[in-house]
Amino acid sequence: MSKLTIIKSLKQYSQHIGLEWNGPTPLYHKLYSLLKDQIIDGTISYGAQLPTEQELGEAFKLSRITVKRAMDELAAEKLVERRRGRGTSVTYKYKPKPAKSPLVGLLENIETMGRHTLSRTIEIAQTVPPADVREALDMKDGETACRLLRVRLTEDEKIPYAYYISWTLTPADTFNAEALDNHTRIELLRQTGINISRIDQIISAEVASSEVARELDIREGSPLLVLERRSYDSNDKLIDILYCRYNPSIFQYQMTMDLDSYKESVQ
Repeated sequence: MSKLTIIKSLKQYSQHIGLEWNGPTPLYHKLYSLLKDQIIDGTISYGAQLPTEQELGEAFKLSRITVKRAMDELAAEKLVERRRGRGTSVTYKYKPKPAKSPLVGLLENIETMGRHTLSRTIEIAQTVPPADVREALDMKDGETACRLLRVRLTEDEKIPYAYYISWTLTPADTFNAEALDNHTRIELLRQTGINISRIDQIISAEVASSEVARELDIREGSPLLVLERRSYDSNDKLIDILYCRYNPSIFQYQMTMDLDSYKESVQ
């Protein structure tokens, strides 16, 4: 991952989280947090050479002293190693979470749901995914994918109930806000010649972060139903990962199982 790519990724991430450089938090801590987040989630991978203090200072309009303190904080936590004349390199090794087995037979009618709800697009960007997404999509270090952030709302009362983050192995211009108002992502992918042949889903739960809570108009820390949806093309290649975070007071996941089919599947 080049120094230029790292700076671009940091800037995109700072915009994504709405970082305000003129806020009350010390500037060095803001830069330290940006770098730490992307190192911890594997976006900036083990062994990567970080931009110099001068390069980071010019990119974010910060003094050398401010940048140095941020880098010193990272070094103190053993996330990076600083060597005179050799620069700063990442020493933290991202550890992927244990693989989860997909739950088969839980596919909802995605296209029908898309036509009977509303979608609000927050962001469409071409950027480097976190390490776990890169690993799942079999991407090389530094490669980019299309990240799409959206909120889904009820059709009648326009209440936000779902927060979506998706990573797709397509250019960002595959999607646009106007098209997403009238089509599902699966339909838009089909228009580019990509046909989804299989979808696996993993169901879990988590609490709402401040960002998700703000978009869904709920309390931070509220319980959420989480679906991780992995979509494969006709060559059985994983091309899309979607994380759906639902407000369970509005959205429920219903599954009907045919008993005879179930008996056959476990024999």
